[in-house]
Amino acid sequence: MYLVTAEEMREMDRRTIESFGVPGRVLMENAGLGATRVMQSHFSGLASRRVGVLAGRGNNGGDGFVMARYLAFHGVKVTVFLLSKMKRVTGDAGANLALLAPLGVTVVEIEDSAGLKRKKPAMRRQEIWVDALLGTGLNADVRGYYREAIDLINRLQKPVLSVDVPSGLNADTGQVCGTCIRARVTATFGFAKLGLKVFPGAEHCGNLEVIDIGIPPFIAEAVNPRQFLLTGRALRAGLGDRAKEAHKGTTGHVLVLAGSPGKTGAAAMTAMAALRAGAGLVSLGVPESLNPVVEPQVTEVMTIPLPETDNHRLDASAMAMVREHLDGKSCLAIGPGIGTGAGAGRLLFSLLKQARVPLVIDADGINLLADDAQALKKVRVPVIITPHPGEMARLLHTTPKHIQQDRVGCSRDFARTCGVHVVLKGAATVIAHPDGSVHVNSTGNSGMASGGMGDVLTGLIAGFIGQGHPAERAANLGVYLHGRAADHLFEGRGPFGFLATEVMDRIPEEINLLMKNGTV
Repeated sequence: MYLVTAEEMREMDRRTIESFGVPGRVLMENAGLGATRVMQSHFSGLASRRVGVLAGRGNNGGDGFVMARYLAFHGVKVTVFLLSKMKRVTGDAGANLALLAPLGVTVVEIEDSAGLKRKKPAMRRQEIWVDALLGTGLNADVRGYYREAIDLINRLQKPVLSVDVPSGLNADTGQVCGTCIRARVTATFGFAKLGLKVFPGAEHCGNLEVIDIGIPPFIAEAVNPRQFLLTGRALRAGLGDRAKEAHKGTTGHVLVLAGSPGKTGAAAMTAMAALRAGAGLVSLGVPESLNPVVEPQVTEVMTIPLPETDNHRLDASAMAMVREHLDGKSCLAIGPGIGTGAGAGRLLFSLLKQARVPLVIDADGINLLADDAQALKKVRVPVIITPHPGEMARLLHTTPKHIQQDRVGCSRDFARTCGVHVVLKGAATVIAHPDGSVHVNSTGNSGMASGGMGDVLTGLIAGFIGQGHPAERAANLGVYLHGRAADHLFEGRGPFGFLATEVMDRIPEEINLLMKNGTV
């Protein structure tokens, strides 16, 4: 499923109008009619309730005028509150505004803060709102009486249907531009906008409905959006059935380097998760003094006691043995719990130079990369990194706030620049690939905000790579199934309190469901 930027959607509209020959007014008509039908399906008893349309003078307002017309056709008492003079509304929007007068639809002109204040009593009487004020082109903070109007609608706490995007939302990043409508439903046109599927945009849009307005498929394909919503249906085709003659020697052997004093659990969960993903064999390299602690936690995993420092951590002295054990492996996962000392850094960067199998780098491994992220450009094998926003900020030498303001942009830029796959964890995890494509995950919940979840994800991705899945598909599968397992625990046990190991233990069942049903 495409997720489009505002510019991509504008280009699709332009080509549909100019090269395919569908007038813009037809697209607006389709949008307004589709949004009206969405409103009827989500809000009962419209004929007996007052509906207010908060409209601007652009095409978003034009969509609202079409809605007002269709609502009036169905006997709804609708009032348009236009934040402009009527004479300033031109083009397709103006043509649709002119159709309201013969229907007896009241249009209230509001030109400034004083006018908004005078109309507040009438606005408070409305029982449901259509938000058609600002469209997808917004990229600066909302100011003046537009901002006051948005804040007023939010304070009224009446149900709102937003047209295309909630007014005040950046359609590309999902960030609030100073203030933003909180909608119960958003009817978006053509394709879902990227900002409606990442946070906080996903919270502001409420229930999202996508309206087909008549963009020909060949035009969408020609524009070639590079963002996609990650769904089970899209992933099902890549799983395939395992050969009946398969055995542990043909289903991948993953090597995990992880663990330090106090963090043996991270090592154990990463290794076990690779097995849960279906890897035939997993070997776990840990500091030799910790091996007796780790072995009882991972009965199905082979352990490798590695040379260690005086403080029981891995460093470059383990390189020769690691190189020996890499023979015959299909993936190397490194980072969970290894520490961030200079010795661990030398080990990691030596492995980057000599790697001959795909790498999955997480946690402390990512923090070590912050010293020289450019080293990733020289790696000759696929690399997946799995940072949370804090770790991504260290890689880019910025702040977590900056990362969160544009999760897709930051991830995509780093993936392209360094030639790696980036799994930026968090609500609506972003998976960016070296070719510039981005997937936004559709699974997961806030109950995953607990220790060990990242270690499990690292193991899952490594386990899928180990079985021969390309790095892009392995990252997508790992993220989607990880979140889906947590969603089923959320549904069955409650919103929080389930453990990373419980998520891990559900993975085989989630794989089975995906293969049978193509779970969305």
